[in-house]
Amino acid sequence: MRKNKITQQDYLKAHRKASREEEITLHGKSIRRSTVHRSKKIYNRKRMKAGIKFLPFLYPLICSEHRL
Repeated sequence: MRKNKITQQDYLKAHRKASREEEITLHGKSIRRSTVHRSKKIYNRKRMKAGIKFLPFLYPLICSEHRL
């Protein structure tokens, strides 16, 4: 008769599965860990457009306050 041995791959697989299930019970979903941190120094057109979005509405108010 052959005895079942737990290999290192089996141990890692079981640990990952248990960790994933625990994460889902705590947060309600799995959490990504592979997101990349984006530097603020790199040119990003989308971020620049988001900053400009409110500028035309505030510009006349600022100019009119300085004229008073």
